[in-house]
Amino acid sequence: MPHTDVTQMPFSKLYPLLVNKAVKKGRTREEVDQVTAWLTGYTSEEIARLEQSDICYGDFFCGAPTMNPNRTHITGKVCGVQVEMIGDPLMREIRYLDKLVDELAKGKSMDQILRK
Repeated sequence: MPHTDVTQMPFSKLYPLLVNKAVKKGRTREEVDQVTAWLTGYTSEEIARLEQSDICYGDFFCGAPTMNPNRTHITGKVCGVQVEMIGDPLMREIRYLDKLVDELAKGKSMDQILRK
């Protein structure tokens, strides 16, 4: 399966790409950390520490303290795929984060992004 590659990639390589995507659109690293924390239950400090470690992307999600129960309200397309239709649970979690960062980059308010 092609998505296995993403789960094995280093978190330290992928997370900065999400941050850069948001920053290029006028958002901040703190906001990316905030949506990541909302989704996964990690604190900003834990995210920063994990970014300095050799943890892979899949393990970042598998080891998340508390996946937010409201994440199932995240819908829409990422890379042409409806996130809510993704069968593989780990890949769905990964795409939820992609979608949250997309929404940040598109200028949505934090309340909208965090499904308040």
